[in-house]
Amino acid sequence: MVLLDLFVTYGPWAWFVTGLVLLALELVAPGGYFLWLGAAGIATGLLAFIPGLGWPWQVTIFGILAIAIVVAWTLVSRNRRHRTDNPFLNRRADRFIGHEAIIDEPIRDGFGRLTLDDTIWRIAGPDLAAGEKVRVVGADGAVLKVEPA
Repeated sequence: MVLLDLFVTYGPWAWFVTGLVLLALELVAPGGYFLWLGAAGIATGLLAFIPGLGWPWQVTIFGILAIAIVVAWTLVSRNRRHRTDNPFLNRRADRFIGHEAIIDEPIRDGFGRLTLDDTIWRIAGPDLAAGEKVRVVGADGAVLKVEPA
């Protein structure tokens, strides 16, 4: 009941303080949710200046705003694609899919070696002799999957 008395006694200022505390929590535990809850608290504080708007309505407004803002932010952020100037960062092997090269070491028992750019890659595919041309068709971690070109 002490928390309820705080909102009844201080009215809009309690909502501003609540909003600022939630914004401060966002600094400690980032993730985006406390940011929007803090915004809902501050917006409720602004609306609490309307005469005759009692604490039950203020709590209802805060709840509705908090849910609406968090759901809207979640939907917007999930559908947003992150553009990058280096799409194969941390997926180096994927950038070689479709490349053709000549095998350095023969593929025996399903594995061999191939040089692409400045790196020697382990390759997986059907048994082939050294010097044959292959096409990279996939990647499994640091192993390139190849087929005869």
